[in-house]
Amino acid sequence: MMDPMMKMWVSFVGIGLMVVAAVIIMLARSKTKGVLRAALSLFAFVALLVGMLCGLISIV
Repeated sequence: MMDPMMKMWVSFVGIGLMVVAAVIIMLARSKTKGVLRAALSLFAFVALLVGMLCGLISIV
């Protein structure tokens, strides 16, 4: 079992990754085209999944 301070930091990392994912996807869709857009979108998707996983870990 994790101590409450560790859960807090894991949740902060999860929230931060979700914010980063949102910003990257907005920039990718408005400013880029082609392969760069796909690469940024893929990175944002992975960041969103890892952020969600961190959020679930901090709840349990």
